[in-house]
Amino acid sequence: MPANADSMLLQGARIVDTRDGSLSRDFDVYIKEGVIAKLGPAGTIDVDSATEIDARGKFVVPGYLDMHTHIFNAGDDAGIAADLMLAHGITGFREMASTARTRGQRETGKLPLTGTMPRLLSLASELLTPFTAGTPEAAVKTVREQKEAGADFIKVAFTGPAAFFAAQAEAKRIDIPIAGHLPVGVDPAQASAGGMRSIEHLGPGSGILTACSRDGEAIRADLAAVPPRRLPPVHLLKVPFLDILIRRRLRDLLTNPALRYPEVELKALERAVATFDEDRARKLAAQLAADGTWQCVTLIRNCTCLLSDSPEFRKDPNLRYLARPTFDRWMESSKEFEALPATTRETLKGVYELYLKVTRLFDADGVKIIAGSDAGGVWDIPGSSLHQEFDELARAGLSPLRVLQGATLNGAEFLGMTDKMGTVEEGKFADLVLLNANPIDDVANLHDIAGVVRGEFHSPEELEAIKAKVAGRKLPELL
Repeated sequence: MPANADSMLLQGARIVDTRDGSLSRDFDVYIKEGVIAKLGPAGTIDVDSATEIDARGKFVVPGYLDMHTHIFNAGDDAGIAADLMLAHGITGFREMASTARTRGQRETGKLPLTGTMPRLLSLASELLTPFTAGTPEAAVKTVREQKEAGADFIKVAFTGPAAFFAAQAEAKRIDIPIAGHLPVGVDPAQASAGGMRSIEHLGPGSGILTACSRDGEAIRADLAAVPPRRLPPVHLLKVPFLDILIRRRLRDLLTNPALRYPEVELKALERAVATFDEDRARKLAAQLAADGTWQCVTLIRNCTCLLSDSPEFRKDPNLRYLARPTFDRWMESSKEFEALPATTRETLKGVYELYLKVTRLFDADGVKIIAGSDAGGVWDIPGSSLHQEFDELARAGLSPLRVLQGATLNGAEFLGMTDKMGTVEEGKFADLVLLNANPIDDVANLHDIAGVVRGEFHSPEELEAIKAKVAGRKLPELL
């Protein structure tokens, strides 16, 4: 039976300080009502009664935070994905899109999450798209409406530059953070100076890379010269069933956006890779750091899109969690990727290698990075995808401590919640991961979970049982 977190004592643990990687050895952690009530050398904490957990030889870190998720796309089935996240040590998440129903459920305490599932830490607005922010005036109106509706921040997706800057200015005026995608042709330095809280996916596409190119201005001019895609008039969205067709089309696009890059975007990417300038990249990094513009790089999402034909993705044992329609759609997407011209696939491979280089450079130059998975797209599975993100961050060149911080302390700082999470200290949430080896020695040790505390203590056997249950139920569609 799971131990009740109302009164637990983790005995003899090694506590990892996420600020500097130092260890406090042979410590007891007393948990009362979901909060770390006391810390002290082993055997020095006197409590009347508590469920005792043998943590000798285990390394205790804060629970992992996935700072880019879309699990509420599944509606009332979101709990299935949340269970799988918990089984991988994720105890909190930032949700990147919402609906009126989701916000209403949160307000009334009726979200499909239990006290042992990961905490919802921040909830985005409905996405700013050409349908909700097709003009500057519409963008301003939507930003106001979304703040009034209870969104924690504004999420930009596929707006044009004029609408983006209008939304950003209005968000700053009414004091609500704005985060998300850089519209094609928008200079990230300008977005950063305007107060963008976080840029997701390193753009995506050519956004960040263009700013790091010695031909950046010319690339942006080429992109700006392309007429915007024609969209159906807003009144047509009221036609019966058209909204379903639009959602399906959007789902097909988001499964792997790299399959739908127009020729001008592909040429921009190719040129940006060929003309990368480290001095320009460092100049951009300096501004992002000075402005406090964070990066949720979601390298795993970029990797699965840009290298979609990599055979290891099809062999991932975590595919057992997928419902058959999702698996079939991902396979179809991968086969479509394989059919791209070899030159296109080589360009996309070069883009990903440059994403890794830019991530390493940003980290070295003080740009704050938070770990996120964007699970739901091709080969990107809730829970395990965040662990793949750890590996990709390490592949980019981040130290094990930096990766750990990206998954714990940095997320707490980004959210303004360091008083409640991010370190293992008295008075903070008892959302914890126990590891069998020191994560400061090797990023691989972040995968070796010996237990999770979130409302209860979940042993390795119980975590495997959660995974097996999800495999039996299958993950719902997240797009």
